[in-house]
Order: sequence, then structure tokens, then C-alpha cells
Amino acid sequence: MKFELSFTNKEITPWGGMVFLKQMLDKIGFREQIEKCESLPVSLSNNSYKKEVLLESFITSIWCGANRFLHTEITRADKALGEIFDWRKTPAQDAYKRYFGKFTQHINQQVGHHFFSWFFQNLNLNYFTLDIDSSVITRYGEQEGAKKGYNPKKKGRNSHHPIIAFVNDVKMVANFWLRSGNTSSANNFVGFLEETLLNFGDKKVGLVRLDSGFFQKDIMDYLELKTLQYIIAAKFTHPIQHLIDQQDFWIKVDEGIEICDKYYQAKNWEKPRRIVIVRQKIAQRPNAAGRILSLFPEDEIHRNYRYSAYITNQEQSATDVWRTYRNRGDAENRIKELKA
Repeated sequence: MKFELSFTNKEITPWGGMVFLKQMLDKIGFREQIEKCESLPVSLSNNSYKKEVLLESFITSIWCGANRFLHTEITRADKALGEIFDWRKTPAQDAYKRYFGKFTQHINQQVGHHFFSWFFQNLNLNYFTLDIDSSVITRYGEQEGAKKGYNPKKKGRNSHHPIIAFVNDVKMVANFWLRSGNTSSANNFVGFLEETLLNFGDKKVGLVRLDSGFFQKDIMDYLELKTLQYIIAAKFTHPIQHLIDQQDFWIKVDEGIEICDKYYQAKNWEKPRRIVIVRQKIAQRPNAAGRILSLFPEDEIHRNYRYSAYITNQEQSATDVWRTYRNRGDAENRIKELKA
């Protein structure tokens, strides 16, 4: 087979597929939203880049695989990519650093509110399931806010402890706060949730799901004050373990899975709340999630099971509560995407 070699004066790029992303941005009016966002910093210099060029080119660099400022030089040198996005001149890494250096926590929240609100107002969904979670990001430099705190993988090393809200129905982030590494999972939860609810505008949250890091009286009180339905994984405190130990009636859900529900009132609660308890037999389900009761390690029955428990104000069946909470596991995939 013969191949003909030839030359062209046209620009070529390995990122030709970005033309479809450009079409998507045009269709949703992304540049128009950047122009409408009055909270975004604007440079008064005649030599400066427009904010829509800075943000669009930065996002495009990330889509092309950049994970640090230096990598943006790859897309900057690609003239064909600039032609696709209609950038007269592509910013250098120092331009991004100067621009993002103008952002403060207050600006971050205002800009985030503008774009999150824009996104959710354009969704054809009126009710959301909201998952809120926290994570640990280990830091190796001198990043602002990086402090020593709970870090299960790199104990003693500085970290950030972000809190993130997800809308499971559309697999999207709804809010994000980057906190210092020495904060707890539930730190400033109420303020975070209030800001998240503002992002939804007139859209409603049908259910809030939280892990055991948010198992606190003030959080449950606040959710009930807002008349929000919730399912929260319970911490295995000694009273809850004694409650499980006293339970002698279980309903079989599947092979090796049994469930029950009852009402439980902690000492600092003003009222009892519904608790759903699930136990899974280790012999039949060796990979089952849950915990062994630490108060009864030698008990003939308890040592054969892993337990999980959930506090809820929902009225659906115990099995449905458990299965609804299990779907929350997909939030871990969103966290991995964000970290990447």
C-alpha cells in the first residue's frame, strides 16, 4: 500500500474533539453567564485578558488533562485550539495565577452561588435528593489553610477537609467549601446547608442523606425545623449498641440480611427518633458494610454479624429506608472525580 505525503499551512491539534465542547458551551450560554456574573474580578489594564477568555481557556486546559498551572502552557501553544474557541490570544500560566489570586472566600461564595443557581434553575427537576459528605485532601506544600487534623492515610500530615454537597439525581455537585484540615466533618454544617438551599432557588430538596460524621443533635434539630426529610447513619455509641443488643425481633430481607426499626432517644434529645437497624451475617456476606459491636466482641450472636443503623424522620418501610440510604454510596464517585 502506498501513502502520499503532503504538507499544509493549516494548523492541526490533537484536541480536535474540543470543538464539541465549544458547541456545548455556546448552546448553554456559558460566556454570557460569565459576563453577567458581577462578582468575578475584572482587571482594568488595557493589556489584560477578558474574564471570559481566562475562565474558558482555563477550563479547557483542565479538560485537556492539566492538573497544575504549568500544564496550561500546552494548550496555550496550540494555535488551532485557540481558533476553535475564538481566543485572540491564549493566556499564560502567570495570567491565571494573577487572576485567581484576586479571589477571596467572599468572592468564591458569590461566584459559586451565581453558577450553581444558573445550573439548577435550568434543570427540569423540582425535587432533589441531597447528599452531603466530607473528605480529606493531603497536602505536601505550604497551601493556605492546610493544617494537621484527622488524616487516616497520612497521619500527622497537613490536609484540607472539604465539605461537599451532591445532587444524586443528576450526578452533580451543588456546593463546595474547602476547609482547614483541623475542622470536624460537621463544622459549620448549618451555614453550608443554608447556602446550598439558596443555590436551588425555588427547587425543593426531597431528602437529605448524611453519614455518621453528621450524627449530631443540632443538625437533626435544624433539618426538622426546615421540615426536610433525612436519613443519617448513626454513630455506634454505647447506648445504641445496648439498644441493638436488646433487640430480639428481626425481619428477614434477603439471605443473610435482617432488619428492624424502633424509636430511640439519646440523653440530650428532647424527643425520640426513629432508628432503622440492619444486620448482615458475615459468613453469608463477607464483604457486607457495617460494624461489629465493640461492646460485645465475644457474644455468640453479635460476633457473627455486621451492623448498621440509621436515624430518620421518614415514614416509609425500614427496608426502603435502608435501600434509599445505600444509593448514597455513589457520592464517593463524585468525590474521587473532584480529587482527580
